[in-house]
Amino acid sequence: MVDTWPLMESPGPMLCIVGAYLLFVLKVGPKMMEKRPACELNAIMIGYNAFQVLFSIWLTTLILDIDIKYLFSALYGYDNRFSPHSQNTNVQMKISRAAWWYFSSKIIELLDTVFFVLRKKQNQITFLHVFHHTTTAVFSWCYLKFLPGEQGVIIGFLNSIVHIIMYSYYLIAALGPKYRKYIWWKKYMTWIQLMQFGLMLVYLVLTLIMDCRTPKALTYFFTTMVIIFIYLFSDFYRQAYKKKVT
Repeated sequence: MVDTWPLMESPGPMLCIVGAYLLFVLKVGPKMMEKRPACELNAIMIGYNAFQVLFSIWLTTLILDIDIKYLFSALYGYDNRFSPHSQNTNVQMKISRAAWWYFSSKIIELLDTVFFVLRKKQNQITFLHVFHHTTTAVFSWCYLKFLPGEQGVIIGFLNSIVHIIMYSYYLIAALGPKYRKYIWWKKYMTWIQLMQFGLMLVYLVLTLIMDCRTPKALTYFFTTMVIIFIYLFSDFYRQAYKKKVT
């Protein structure tokens, strides 16, 4: 079923998109903009961030539309196990559909970095930023292709909630200086990200403790990636805010 959906038949198209993204934001884009003035993209940024807020809200509704009662039954059944491939075809279809749109959102979010390049905001194109965008696009494709089960619902839900908050911040910032007073909570954005990863880590550890029927190697891999994100975001917070205090 999933194989017939756009970009899902093989990893080729997705890898081409990610490869083109990396080539542009790390080499071609900065070189192209080197002797050009920064692009004025205020109207585009307002529209883009407004779209991302609405899209993230819609993604959360897709997740909430899944049969929650069945989901928890599958996650925490009588034998303390759940299957990565639901036996309820209606629920499985909803999960796969939500996962494809979630993957699509990660492809669209690559534009975040493209806009940084065009606006000559090279200081914001950090290793953390590029690594985060690249890996989430690749991982979400792999999840949908190989393991579109119940275990990804919680992670997708948490991430969509965080993105509603994050893109709301970017939207307000794009509206202009007179609205900046409404985003006094900027420094808490990193804390929100860290809380998200903390909850994900707890969830992944629980799937191991409860011996859920998911591939152990994949769970260990995702757990490792979450720990890496926690380290990178913590380091970013220390560099961005602790130095200002001192």
